[in-house]
Amino acid sequence: MPHAPEVLPQVLFVCMHNAGRSQMAAALLRHHARGRVAVRSAGSVPADMINPAVVQAMAEVGVDLSHEVPKPLTDDAVRTAEVVVTMGCGDACPVFPGKRYVDWDLPEPAGKGVQHVRPIRDEIDRRVQALLAELVPTGV
Repeated sequence: MPHAPEVLPQVLFVCMHNAGRSQMAAALLRHHARGRVAVRSAGSVPADMINPAVVQAMAEVGVDLSHEVPKPLTDDAVRTAEVVVTMGCGDACPVFPGKRYVDWDLPEPAGKGVQHVRPIRDEIDRRVQALLAELVPTGV
């Protein structure tokens, strides 16, 4: 019997401005998953640019966010995601039946220097790796 084409798990990270937490989470999952998960991020009210302290904190761990831009949250992005991870977007996140929603209560990095962004980045990294282990079990 022929194998069905492999369908990658789809994860959407959403925060208010898509300039900090959701960008870090998406970049870290993309980095760790190495093509085994489809990753997107968006903001309910996208900012004009990524937080420079976030770009710096991510560069310190070898992840380049300098070319990323905040993206608007769309119903389609939520509809196609298997897992929607929200980080402080409140009621602005659309809810669709049958989707797995996970809310990560994390400090907002906006207006903070890189020394305050590093612990947020590290906590996101721990959560991203745990999520990846659920979505793509070792040995698969």
